[in-house]
Amino acid sequence: MAVRRLAAEQPESFTFTEENLAWAHKLIDRYPEGRQASAVIPLLWRAQEQNDGWVSEPAIRYIAELLDMPKIRVLEVATFYTMFQLQPVGKKAHIQVCGTTPCQLRGSEDLIKICKSRIAKHMYEISEDGAFSWEEVECLGACVNAPMVQIFKDTYEDLTPDSFNQLLDDISEGKEVTPGPQNGRRFSMGEGGQTSLTELDDDTTGDLPVPHVVDGSEKASHHFAGASINTGGKDYDGVPTPAEDAVARVVAAHAAKTGKPEAAPAKPAAAPANTNEKVQKAAAKSDEPKPVSKAKPKSAAPAGERAPETLKSARDGKPDDLKKLKGVGPKLEATLHELGFFHFDQIASWGPQEIAWVDSRLKFKGRIERDGWIKQAKLLASGQDTEFSKRVEAGDVASSKSED
Repeated sequence: MAVRRLAAEQPESFTFTEENLAWAHKLIDRYPEGRQASAVIPLLWRAQEQNDGWVSEPAIRYIAELLDMPKIRVLEVATFYTMFQLQPVGKKAHIQVCGTTPCQLRGSEDLIKICKSRIAKHMYEISEDGAFSWEEVECLGACVNAPMVQIFKDTYEDLTPDSFNQLLDDISEGKEVTPGPQNGRRFSMGEGGQTSLTELDDDTTGDLPVPHVVDGSEKASHHFAGASINTGGKDYDGVPTPAEDAVARVVAAHAAKTGKPEAAPAKPAAAPANTNEKVQKAAAKSDEPKPVSKAKPKSAAPAGERAPETLKSARDGKPDDLKKLKGVGPKLEATLHELGFFHFDQIASWGPQEIAWVDSRLKFKGRIERDGWIKQAKLLASGQDTEFSKRVEAGDVASSKSED
């Protein structure tokens, strides 16, 4: 497999849109404390969708900061999986041609020749009209339907030079195309038709791939990066996936023919209580006081924000050690001092609007709630210790680790 490198030309920066950032925080909170790095793949998906179908270096750096991961770890993930594009792709379609043995034996080399003649001579180059790009990849998991290609999230299988050319023509002209086998085969069923379970009626027509227009909008339609991540096969709204629904209908059809009642579906277990500090703080924050800044004149804050009370300097010249807050290192402590925050009781007094105000002025957004600053600050301001502050005092933890 070829070495995958980042594109030579990169944008200056990347940040999630407000909607995507809210989605990202919601997703991160589904993972246990200390395991937020598990969200790296779906976050890279969403970054790719937002960035016109490819992952930039600033996006990798941004996600590393969002998940408190070393940048190299996120880079390793992005460069390992070929589903992540590391440079700009065609506006209408980026075509991944499987070139491994089953597809090669069934004609993938002919498909690659078509890509070279119709799109661009070399992989990763964009066609002259900017509409298409292509690459050869390792196995895409549809060997029985070889040869095949993948375009964004969909696969097109059982291709011949003629059907592949027709597929490219249809996409170019904005016509509807249907994912799956292109020779009339039903999924991975034998080309001669159904050979097993023939006593059951075919009642899964509703689960066939839906024809649609490939026009680049698919870059933002990956179901994997939506609400059904890590759900054990169900969307978060409890709706069965198409595959589960198909199985349920086959079972029901069998029960109707045999007269035997189908097994009652297992009642879904109640969702475990979320022990994340961010969720536990939500109720408490609604009653917290929201002081207005008096020390410094502030410009009008955006809607939903309110400037907290700030100080020009620490009281008696003795600031609290803000590095005792999880997630605060020397750099972030200096930033908080610049904003006018020197003491735990200042941070403990923040409500949702003050948090939003401070959050918008930090390089790493979302840290206040994710690391539980308010709860920690209340304990520290009252003279108590937290588990993290004890470790800092004992020298068992580098306080700047999670910041840097």
